Amino acid sequence: MNSYLSGTPLLENSVVLVSGGTQGVGAGVVRAAAREGAAVAFTGRRVEVGSALQDELNAAGHSTHFIEADVSDPDSARGSVERTVDRFGRIDALCNAAGLTTRGTLVDTTPELFDHHIGVNLRGPFFTMQAAVQNMLSRSAAGTIVNVISIAEHGGQSFLAPYVAAKAGLAGLTKNAAYAHRWDRIRINGLNIGWTETEGETEIQKRFHGGDDDWAATANNSVPMGKLGQVDEIADFVVLLLSSRSGVVTGSVIDWDQTIIGGQD
Repeated sequence: MNSYLSGTPLLENSVVLVSGGTQGVGAGVVRAAAREGAAVAFTGRRVEVGSALQDELNAAGHSTHFIEADVSDPDSARGSVERTVDRFGRIDALCNAAGLTTRGTLVDTTPELFDHHIGVNLRGPFFTMQAAVQNMLSRSAAGTIVNVISIAEHGGQSFLAPYVAAKAGLAGLTKNAAYAHRWDRIRINGLNIGWTETEGETEIQKRFHGGDDDWAATANNSVPMGKLGQVDEIADFVVLLLSSRSGVVTGSVIDWDQTIIGGQD
């Protein structure tokens, strides 16, 4: 029995690929998936950081493999799946966690910035999913995919225009792909995460919003639960969705946030 109650790791004997797995939510998912018994491949552009995480986890007895990749390049995105299969023989689950959050409004976003957001936040997940699903279909095997989206896909702030455009597209893609492959037993879900405390968000706050080293403490005091979203909590939820413990659920885009969409004072 695969459940929390039995004590069996949720992803035992599974092969998982995590895009954007060298920092933030992606790295959290890598750690959580490894802890839950999976062989984990993960991608990123920073070789030194990725290799360090691989060495750390493998030294602790886990089976992980870092793949240098730029998901905005379709060949690189698809290639990450191929290299996962080369290393571990197959792919059972995918988490698309790579993301870009640089700011831009409708009136000041350049075509280059727009294309960069589409490349990382939409094109990358599309072609990584494509290759993963093709492998699953070739083996007539069930599988699971979780796309890390954003609560901003519902509309978002004015300074997130290209980001919202890409993430809203990813939300639609998640449902489309889930519907297309429901009879193949490939479950595809998305997680609309909200404001989350990560090293990447620290960089964004300092670069675009005048944040200082205490920005997170100030932010924690501004939200209902007294804390921003936490990487380990999100990662645990992703692992649950990737595992059989989440049952038959597919095509769900879940709002994982303390903002209540549609609520008004």
